[in-house]
Amino acid sequence: MSYIAPIKDMVFNMEHLAGLELVAQIPAFGDMGVETAQAVLEECAKLNESVLVPLNWEGDKNPSFFKDGHVTTTPGFKEAYQQYCEGGWQSLQHPADFGGQGLPKTIGAACGEMLNSANMSFALCPMLTDGAIEALLTAGSDELKATYLEKLISGEWTGTMNLTEPQAGSDLAAVRTRAEPSPDGTYKVFGTKIFITYGEHDMAENIIHLVLARVQGAPEGVKGISLFVVPKFMVNKDGSLGARNDVHCVSIEHKMGIKASPTAVLQYGDGMVGSIADSTGPGAVGFLVGEENRGLEYMFIMMNAARYAVGVQGIAIAERAYQKAVTFSRDRVQSRPVDGSMKTSAPIIHHPDVRRMLMTMRAYTEGCRAMATVAAAAYDASHHHPDADTRKDNLAFYEFLVPLVKGFSTEMSLEVTSLGVQVHGGMGFIEETGAAQYYRDSKILTIYEGTTAIQANDLIGRKTGRDGGQTAKGIAAQIASTEADLLKSGSANAKAMAARLKAAREAFLNVIDFVVSGAKASPNAVFAGSVPYLMLTGNLVAGWQMGRALLVAEAELAQGNEAMFMQSKITTARFYADHILTRVPGMRDSIVDGAESVTELALDAF
Repeated sequence: MSYIAPIKDMVFNMEHLAGLELVAQIPAFGDMGVETAQAVLEECAKLNESVLVPLNWEGDKNPSFFKDGHVTTTPGFKEAYQQYCEGGWQSLQHPADFGGQGLPKTIGAACGEMLNSANMSFALCPMLTDGAIEALLTAGSDELKATYLEKLISGEWTGTMNLTEPQAGSDLAAVRTRAEPSPDGTYKVFGTKIFITYGEHDMAENIIHLVLARVQGAPEGVKGISLFVVPKFMVNKDGSLGARNDVHCVSIEHKMGIKASPTAVLQYGDGMVGSIADSTGPGAVGFLVGEENRGLEYMFIMMNAARYAVGVQGIAIAERAYQKAVTFSRDRVQSRPVDGSMKTSAPIIHHPDVRRMLMTMRAYTEGCRAMATVAAAAYDASHHHPDADTRKDNLAFYEFLVPLVKGFSTEMSLEVTSLGVQVHGGMGFIEETGAAQYYRDSKILTIYEGTTAIQANDLIGRKTGRDGGQTAKGIAAQIASTEADLLKSGSANAKAMAARLKAAREAFLNVIDFVVSGAKASPNAVFAGSVPYLMLTGNLVAGWQMGRALLVAEAELAQGNEAMFMQSKITTARFYADHILTRVPGMRDSIVDGAESVTELALDAF
């Protein structure tokens, strides 16, 4: 077995935890419920399992390469991308007004997970295009939408996000790329951008760059940043491609993972020979998105979409590592079982510690998948529900969950892919087995689109401190309700889950009070525990979803439905409670009681 899409678990989450049938009742989605999800996921699995999975290892061995200003992707990628677009997968969750299919994010996110499990390097290209589409839909003028959206949604053109510069990593206040107004209403863009995913490639005929830059005379800092569309090729009025713009790839990075995905250094406005600069002078032609000096606000639309998607990448790579580890543990024969049940050496899946590692991988992955699915449904309601109060409540819930999906799921993926190598033993350290690729690929997930620390700072500052912890406490109240339902169930598994949830929820409430009371008075103490707070909260929310799943599975099992699947869900939820949720109270102690030891050591002593 290479990779089999976990459709059953995905649909279970959509139906029973995310309430997809309620989402489907929103007029915008035209009754796209569980039946639609099942059909879409089955078709998506066919493409991923047959076309993209075989290219994953090939991309690691033969990554994209740069020569004479051009990037050539891994053999097979270009053809696979054409199949991806012809199947309508880029258009899945975008508006029908511009050629999209208008499916809920709840379904689209599951397809995104499959794509990333199959081939993360490939998946990054459509992921960045999705972000560009979201930004233009929200802030683009009618002319920009008419020019670019249909081609982006079809996948004929791809999109990028250009934030980072050599001197400005996550500190966007330090952005120096400049934009000079032209008499015709366009701008000339000059500067260097680094770490641009699919900034140059050979899979599509045009690349649409969304670029942060400063207009001359703009305020210093983040308040003076604007957003521009800078196409690789200019677009004529009839939609055909015109002259090459004055932007080109200088190099691509050599990375520890996701090697097939070209990460480009782009140069804007150096008078590229053979470009539009030959006739108009140096400067990449850019088109302002929205208003001047509001670029960071618009870019956050792309960033939030990308942050959620990166969290899904963490779940996806964890699933792939888990499946590979299970397959290996069934085949690898070594040592007799400790209980004497076999008189000869056995497949290592019989050994308790291997079972512990596999259960950890499984429980983490299922918990984070459930959390991400519930978040996607909240997104759908927050954008499309006809009732304003419902939209508002779901938006607050979704925005609280985004740093958890991004931060917790990606940190989780590091632990899971590391365990995947460990299950393989010495063979896991050998590249040919493939286990190491998932470990290497997963590392970037905790870094790009905002490091875990940046997600944690967002969780503390914007999501917890800003409203005095009210959203967080509202979630705690919902968790308490689930605890009550678990106790009513009366089963040993439900009672155990209720006890673990209660201890974790109470620790969470302690930390909320610590954060709210100390954010201004003792910021170093609070932010010293920012990442542990994110990990605590992500653990709790994923565990909460596993508790809800346990209740559903018990009810379904009692009716004789899907006995093996439901019993496995109950067992996995119980494992999560006993082995993962139990970490939360200790995290509380390190946050509330351990701040001084983080900052006490003299700087010269490091």
